Amino acid sequence: MKVHDVMTSEVVSVPPTTRLMDLARVLVERRISGVPVMGEGGEVVGVISEADLLAKQVGRPLSRRTPLDWIFGERPSPWEQQRRAASTVAEAMTAPAITVDADRPLREAAALMVDCGVNRLPVLDAGRLVGIVTRADLVRAYLKRDEEILRTVQDDVIRHTMWLDPDELRVEVLEGMVRIAGTVDRRSTATILEKVIGLVEGVIGVENYLTWDFDDSVLDPSEPDEKEPGAASLTARERPRALHG
Repeated sequence: MKVHDVMTSEVVSVPPTTRLMDLARVLVERRISGVPVMGEGGEVVGVISEADLLAKQVGRPLSRRTPLDWIFGERPSPWEQQRRAASTVAEAMTAPAITVDADRPLREAAALMVDCGVNRLPVLDAGRLVGIVTRADLVRAYLKRDEEILRTVQDDVIRHTMWLDPDELRVEVLEGMVRIAGTVDRRSTATILEKVIGLVEGVIGVENYLTWDFDDSVLDPSEPDEKEPGAASLTARERPRALHG
């Protein structure tokens, strides 16, 4: 899944000259928490969010700081002083903007957000703003992906590939990790099932808690080059037990 699959295409943006009071009104009316800041040439020059507005309100105004505050207190950085005194978006925004291309995988967008400590990324296509993606978008996407993986494992793998009843097994998916439990006929079935599930797109790992009725791994291979007995070779080796009177 790519960024363009989950981003919001209708993006609200503001120019750097926007007054912070007007920005606050936009955020409230549109029920959003941040917007890209667009330069005159249509380029993204920064991002402004509720956090940037709150930074202006943190602590007492600088003009009210006492001499003791300067001696014993923590002095704000020049950048923080500028944000507290800001009256326009240009003075309070976070710049340069951290962006992501529309065709990048979701994991890259998630890594950028975590590494850079941001909650939203403007999305670009050939340098042009085409959308915005937020942490909430990624969370919804991962939940949707888990649901799709679960359906694929139950229907395509268990039912139609392995010819088993999905209702007899317990399958859970969390952030791409598949956990499967229950009982199957043979140990080789459990092994094959784990390998096939691991090939499903989006699966990052399989936790196999399957048990089996028959351990066919202890059987001698019917051919010298046979490493793992399959269903066909196992059937060929099984013979009815003689009845003794």
